[in-house]
Amino acid sequence: MTKSILLIGSNGQVGKELEQILSSYGDVISVARPIVDLAQPDNLRNFIRAKQPQIIINAAAYTAVDKAESESELAIAINATAPLIIAQESQKLGAFLIHISTDYVFDGNGYRPYQETDATNPLSVYGKTKLTGEEAIREACAHHLILRTAWVYGTFGKSNFVKTMLRLGAERQELRVVADQIGSPTWAQDIAAVIAQTIPQLTPEISGTYHYTNSGVASWYDFAVAIFEEAQQLGFPLKVERIVPITSGEYPTPASRPAYSVLACGKISAILGNYPPHWRQRLRQMLTELRIGHGEL
Repeated sequence: MTKSILLIGSNGQVGKELEQILSSYGDVISVARPIVDLAQPDNLRNFIRAKQPQIIINAAAYTAVDKAESESELAIAINATAPLIIAQESQKLGAFLIHISTDYVFDGNGYRPYQETDATNPLSVYGKTKLTGEEAIREACAHHLILRTAWVYGTFGKSNFVKTMLRLGAERQELRVVADQIGSPTWAQDIAAVIAQTIPQLTPEISGTYHYTNSGVASWYDFAVAIFEEAQQLGFPLKVERIVPITSGEYPTPASRPAYSVLACGKISAILGNYPPHWRQRLRQMLTELRIGHGEL
């Protein structure tokens, strides 16, 4: 039997990928601002009640990490209050809620990949609001899947690390990139694919919190070096000749970021029956798609 799926945030990096692959999993209603504004609670409630979906996927979030430090009210509205409303409406409908969260719920002081059960301790307004959203979902909606991910970049959208490096690399000969923050670069297309793969398995038994990133680890410096190595082979226009590793202290930002945010993905892998592909392999694929005109540069 075909499921009705409401996709909130269809204009984001993961949302656009989901929009492309969800049609084979059910009848999809894709929405984003201004049709549904997560900062307007009544608008959000009324839309969900009108559509009465069986599955809700919340791929929307306030993700401007540094700006959130000075726009905390808006970040709270989108990352904390809106998930509560979505969870409450999901519970009333008996719908299953899939929600995307982040590695920023951790403080990054760890030394091994974070398990889903590890203690959270967000350092930034963004991380705190995302954690509050998680907690609201667990409290309000029995049937939910919270998927934490990290270091997301996409073929669509302009504000991700890969696109920024390509743009700067075409303009400058030297770039300085932070080398003391460690994580797992993750292609938005893979996150969307994992969410889609869970849909046929959405039973009360799998409700809970999961981690998913591409496998392997890197610093932002390592990631930048890889981007330029792959982009050069694919013929992207580049001027960059030197990439200089720097510390986080040499590149101060309004929001503190976790120094180590590698996520353990064994729990989701056991459900899917496969392990995430390596980040370097997926970076190459993403750049290949970008080079042949798929997505936005």
